[in-house]
Amino acid sequence: MPVFKTPFNGYSVRFSPFYESRLAVATAQNFGILGNGRVHVIDLSPNAPVINELIAYDTADGVYDLAWSESHDSVLVAAVADGSIKVYDTALPPHSNPLRSLKEHAREVHGLDYNPTRRDSFLSASWDDSVKLWTLDRPASLRTFREHAYCVYSVAWNPKHADVFASASGDCTVRIWDVREPGSTMIIPGHEHEILSCDWNKYDECLIASASVDKSIKIWDVRNYRVPVSVLNGHGYAVRKIKFSPHRRNLIVSCSYDMTVCLWDFMIEDALVGRYDHHTEFAVGVDLSVLVDGLMASTGWDELVYVWQQGMDPRAA
Repeated sequence: MPVFKTPFNGYSVRFSPFYESRLAVATAQNFGILGNGRVHVIDLSPNAPVINELIAYDTADGVYDLAWSESHDSVLVAAVADGSIKVYDTALPPHSNPLRSLKEHAREVHGLDYNPTRRDSFLSASWDDSVKLWTLDRPASLRTFREHAYCVYSVAWNPKHADVFASASGDCTVRIWDVREPGSTMIIPGHEHEILSCDWNKYDECLIASASVDKSIKIWDVRNYRVPVSVLNGHGYAVRKIKFSPHRRNLIVSCSYDMTVCLWDFMIEDALVGRYDHHTEFAVGVDLSVLVDGLMASTGWDELVYVWQQGMDPRAA
C-alpha cells in the first residue's frame, strides 16, 4: 500500500469528494508547537503503489486541518495556527494561492467541515472557544457561535439536515446547533475529559459519535442522549479523531495517541473489528473515501501518510 513522506508532522488527511485518487494533507513543523506548515495535495498512482505530490502550499504557521469544497473540485480550505483559514485553488498557478485568507479567530483554528448537503458553506472550530460559519463569496464570517467554555476541537455538519451541526470541545460537551436558532439546541455532557472529535452517522441522522481524552468513543442518539447507544473501549490513550463510514452504517474509524488506527462495528458486542499499528508516533489524522468503499488514509507525527484498503496491511508493498 502506498506511503507518502511529509517534511513536517502530519495533522490531518482528507480524501477529495470528486477524485477517488486525490487527497490533501495538513502538516505542521515541530509537532505544531512552533514553526511553519504545509498543505500537500497528493494523487495515488493508478498503476503502482505510489503517491505523487500534485502541489504543496507553504504557510508561516502550522496547519491543523483542512476540508475540500463540496462544490468546486479544485478548492480546499486549511485551518492555520495563526487563527486564519487559507483558501486554495489547485487549478490556479502557485503565485495565485492562497486565494484568500480569512482571519477572525483570536486563536488557532483546529477543525473545519464543509457542508455536504448545501455545499456552499463551511464551519471552523477554534481554540478561542468559538465556531464560525463561512461562505467563500464573503470575506467575513456569516455568524459566530459562542457557548463552549473551552477550546472547540472539532465540528461536523449533519449529513441530512443542511442547517444542523455539532461541535466537540475541551469543556467535555458536544453541542448540537441549528444555524436558524440563536443558541445551541442540545448539550450532550458526553465525557468527563476533553472531547477531541465528533462525527455524524451517514445513514442515521440521529446518531452522533464523540471521542475523548478518556480513551473512549461513545455513540449517542440525539432523541435520547441520557445514555450512549454504545461505548467503544480499546484505545490506550486519547482518541484524536473519528469518522463514520460513508458506505456502512455501523462502521466507524478512529485514530489515537496510542499510535493506532482502529475500525469498529458499534452494533456488535466485540466492536473492535480492525486495529492498524503502522504509525510510530501519535496517529492524529484519519479519513475514509466517499468514492471508494473501504479505502482508508491516516497520518501522524511520524511524518507519514498511509493509504490502504480496509483489511489490508498499510505497510504492505
